[in-house]
Amino acid sequence: MTEDQDIGAKGYDAALLRRLLGYLRPYRWLTAGAVLLLMAQSALALVGPRLTERALDVAIPRNDMGLLGLLAGLYFATLLVDFVVEYCGTLLTALIGQRVMYDLRMQIFDHLQRLSVSFFDRNPVGRLMTRVTSDVETLNELFSSGVVTIFGDVFTLVAIMVMMLVLDWKLALVTFAVIPLVWITARIFRRRVREAFRDIRYRLARLNSFLQERLSGMRIVQLFGREEASARRFAQLNREHLAAHLRSITIYAIFFPVVEVLTAVATALLLWYGGLRVLSDTLTVGVLAAFILYTRRFFQPLQDLSEKFNLLQSAMASSERVFGLLDERVTVLEPEAPVALSRPVRGAVRFEGVWFRYSEDGPWVLRDISFTASPGQTIALVGHTGAGKTTIVNLLLRFYDPERGRITVDGVDIRQLATADLRAIIGFVQQDLFLFSGDILHNLTLDAPIAPEAARQAARRVGADRFIERLPAGYAHQLGERGRSLSVGERQLLSFARALALDPRILVLDEATSSVDAEAEAQIQRAIAELMAGRTSIVVAHRLSTILHADEILVLHHGEIRERGTHRALLAQRGLYQRLYQLQLSGQEDRKIA
Repeated sequence: MTEDQDIGAKGYDAALLRRLLGYLRPYRWLTAGAVLLLMAQSALALVGPRLTERALDVAIPRNDMGLLGLLAGLYFATLLVDFVVEYCGTLLTALIGQRVMYDLRMQIFDHLQRLSVSFFDRNPVGRLMTRVTSDVETLNELFSSGVVTIFGDVFTLVAIMVMMLVLDWKLALVTFAVIPLVWITARIFRRRVREAFRDIRYRLARLNSFLQERLSGMRIVQLFGREEASARRFAQLNREHLAAHLRSITIYAIFFPVVEVLTAVATALLLWYGGLRVLSDTLTVGVLAAFILYTRRFFQPLQDLSEKFNLLQSAMASSERVFGLLDERVTVLEPEAPVALSRPVRGAVRFEGVWFRYSEDGPWVLRDISFTASPGQTIALVGHTGAGKTTIVNLLLRFYDPERGRITVDGVDIRQLATADLRAIIGFVQQDLFLFSGDILHNLTLDAPIAPEAARQAARRVGADRFIERLPAGYAHQLGERGRSLSVGERQLLSFARALALDPRILVLDEATSSVDAEAEAQIQRAIAELMAGRTSIVVAHRLSTILHADEILVLHHGEIRERGTHRALLAQRGLYQRLYQLQLSGQEDRKIA
């Protein structure tokens, strides 16, 4: 999914329309009811002009007050029935549109949750938000104001044409003479407004992407004093979005008056030709009056159909993007017949000749990675930035699948395990912390079946209870977006407690102590030592002081394991590890001097 897809959408696609109409299937009886109501409304539109004709041609010439009163009462009753029918039809079509929109949004959200991490690496959140909000809203308008009401407009148009031909075919042809001009106007309108709406959607997607990115990175914007530059860029995007909207408004402002002028031309032709025939006694005044009323109602569905066609065009563009998202391939597939791990789960992890790259033609990020992490062991991954440490963690968590080789847990290839079962036995604390809006307890359990006391115990074991109990509401304290009200160290402690609350068989720590002070780090290390007994632990660290007691340290360099061994053994080799260690020692000494 690229930005080009926002621009080059199709005008009409029968396959897309059939797929869209498939969402009406669960509501087919509601749809049938709405169509019947719209047809009844179209039929009622024929009654008024005929009653007017009877009043002018029969009741008034005969001075028949009773018939005139009856006709007026019938006219009023028709208006009341038309009001009720239109109200019910509008309510029903809106209900259909809202239900379809709900189903579609749920389907999109469910699919987004199953898509692989690589998809979100490629697509900005703002653009995805546009898919779930603006594009789905456009489809809602199609279902509530377009697809169903088209039947009513077509039926009204055909019924009026038939009635006009039955009344007087010559006058009908005079009215129909203006139709080619209406058709040409509508054709020009549809093409221009389609281009304008396509530009609006493109500008809106860019606006949403920019807004989401700048609001998420507001601290950086303010830190580097880029407020004015961001405001100028936002103003430019906002002006472009405004200009696109104004273009569409201009097109509508031209189209509707033109249709009104053509309606007036048709009425003038009727008055001229029909008046001549009335004067020559070949036409009654009532029939002429009925024709004038029918003419006004005849052009209304024509105008509506032009708008509905434009709505269909807009829906085609939105549906193409929505279905493009729904058709996005899930790269990390669930096994057809998942294998269950033997109980109790031991948590033995093994990488066997694993190769991986993020794209088919990209460079290898991991090359022939092999190691074993047994229960009770701590395996540490060290190396320069970009060496492949975090990628190993991502593969273990099945955010990606290796291109060659395999990863096993208790001897079972993790591709044979249900992803939910695999992740349920892994406690993961990542470097990029993420907390959700809600209270502290919710962030510790994430609504998983974890007893509140178990979550509190996990917080105590990592020392998070020290700051939680200082908060005004304790564990019920409400956090803002991403826990911004807490310090980085406090957020890390919460993230660590969240992992411990699951009582995992495998612990994965990705730079888990990079932002806590020495005292908190020492407390976490004590909690880790207690928790690691009998569990598999994989620790990614830049700070070598945190992994001195690891059972095995793997030194990665350009995606390969160059050295492996204990801290003392690696220092004795005088290789990459020793250089990393000396660099950190010299950096610490420089900070002490400073």
